[in-house]
Amino acid sequence: MSLTNKNVVFVAGLGCIGLDTSKELLKRNLKNLVILDRIDNPDAIAELKAINPKVTVTFFPYDVTAPLAETAKLLKCIFSQFKTVDILINGAGILDDHQIERTIAVNYTGLVNTTTAILDFWDKRKCGPGGIICNIGSVTGFNAIYQVPVYSGSKAAVVNFTSSLAKLAPITGVTAYTVNPGITKTTLVQKFNSWLDVEPKVAEKLLEHPTQTTQQCAKNFVKAIELNKNGALWKLDLGTLEP
Repeated sequence: MSLTNKNVVFVAGLGCIGLDTSKELLKRNLKNLVILDRIDNPDAIAELKAINPKVTVTFFPYDVTAPLAETAKLLKCIFSQFKTVDILINGAGILDDHQIERTIAVNYTGLVNTTTAILDFWDKRKCGPGGIICNIGSVTGFNAIYQVPVYSGSKAAVVNFTSSLAKLAPITGVTAYTVNPGITKTTLVQKFNSWLDVEPKVAEKLLEHPTQTTQQCAKNFVKAIELNKNGALWKLDLGTLEP
């Protein structure tokens, strides 16, 4: 699938993997890249705009833990401004098993809410045009890091939710797949807490394993989007892309 002239909404498009993926997306001559993120970063937005002046980059402040009604209100504003959205990328995530409720809210509930909200505009049962959802999971979604069961469980939920969305495509007209990064050099893995402190040095032990850079991950992230395979469970690890 060509991304030329597509409108893409990217939740957490200024994060570690998110920012480098946004940069890769801009090389594909999108029509609009709409970034939703909790913290405004004017320097990052300016950097993105400079990459490809042909693409309009727009920022909206958005906390993924917002109630469904607020998410729906924001999407209504986006659809009103841009008329169509082709792809939704759900990319928000945290890794800290001390923050149980927030981990589930950011990694899973928020993703479900943005998906639910956009279905109101895309669902073909409501005469919508359909659409594409790309959800960022993690290899822990199918191969848990047992010291962080809350994080791993939230990512497993993303994988299963997305698989269900893909199977509902004949009904809704909305296709979906997950991209699942392996260990990537981001701020998430520099320092984090294990559940109930079962492993005080979990971050250090994780980084003993081979890692990939955010740039490597981003390149394969966009390749997965271009492949656009409904129901795919992509593994992005050590600079490779494989099902």
